[in-house]
Amino acid sequence: MSKEKVISGIRPTGNLHLGNYFGAVRSFLEMQNEYDCMFFIADWHSLTTNPRPEDIKRSVRTILTEYLACGINPEIAPIYAQSDVPEVLELYLYLNMNAYLGDLERCTTFKEKARKQPDNVNAGLLTYPTLMAADVLIHRATKVPVGKDQEQNMEMMRRYARRFNQMYNVEFFPEPANFSLSEKAIKVPGLDGSGKMGKSEGNCIYLMDDPKTIKKKVMKAVTDNGPTEPNSPKPDVIQNLYTFLEIVSTPETYKYFDDKWNNCEQQFYGELKKQLVEDIVRFTDPIRERIREIEAAPERLDRVLKAGAEAARESARTTLAEVRHIIGFK
Repeated sequence: MSKEKVISGIRPTGNLHLGNYFGAVRSFLEMQNEYDCMFFIADWHSLTTNPRPEDIKRSVRTILTEYLACGINPEIAPIYAQSDVPEVLELYLYLNMNAYLGDLERCTTFKEKARKQPDNVNAGLLTYPTLMAADVLIHRATKVPVGKDQEQNMEMMRRYARRFNQMYNVEFFPEPANFSLSEKAIKVPGLDGSGKMGKSEGNCIYLMDDPKTIKKKVMKAVTDNGPTEPNSPKPDVIQNLYTFLEIVSTPETYKYFDDKWNNCEQQFYGELKKQLVEDIVRFTDPIRERIREIEAAPERLDRVLKAGAEAARESARTTLAEVRHIIGFK
């Protein structure tokens, strides 16, 4: 029995942080063994923000290095750069011919991006969902790992698949299903007391951070004056620290500090933070070491991208040949 095909795009937006790891990356590590997975680095998508050429190249190699260091195995789950598969652009053209302006303008992500960059509301930004659909439909994938912010784009992708099938009276494109990461993903909080770790919030611990940087960030984490009643609920800023304990420390360590809170002990936050520094460093050390090893042998990245592009193009050519035939081109 063949495995279901899963496609996931990775935006080249800089270094991975703990939120990325416990959100998407850990799920990808499980999926690559259970499904027929392909992962691509969405460098074309990044053009909507007008990056510099040197930034595009560096970002692709950075994100590839860190995903490999985390354990993505390109021999069973090919990784490729989106721009290495030009067949995607031809399918993007065909899908755009049946992507209506009203639908695209109503897209929530388009309206949000247009509000954030009013001087750069480009056509690529408008047709972002169509390119996203081409990325997935070119491989006739059945599942796509996405967060809640991409649900509307996923519905548009299914609409494009249905529209193509209905227009040409075929059952060619499957309607890809949302593969929710939320069931297994852990929401990693920010160190500034906010509810989520994110690059734009500037509250991240990156997998590449050295121990000195990690210590500096953790020791500055927001706290309060301490518990005032035994067994009382923890305020959000303190629960954030305990969430970190849950994901990087042992159950015994978590219980030790949980008992301190429940017993209303005072002035233990310094001890808690020092323990967190030690445990985060212990967790990230192996990944950081693998990153350094990969960076020391850049030819490996070239081999991975080349092999990934070959696998992706073989799949894409097969789909595109049938699409051309269905539409009526030679």
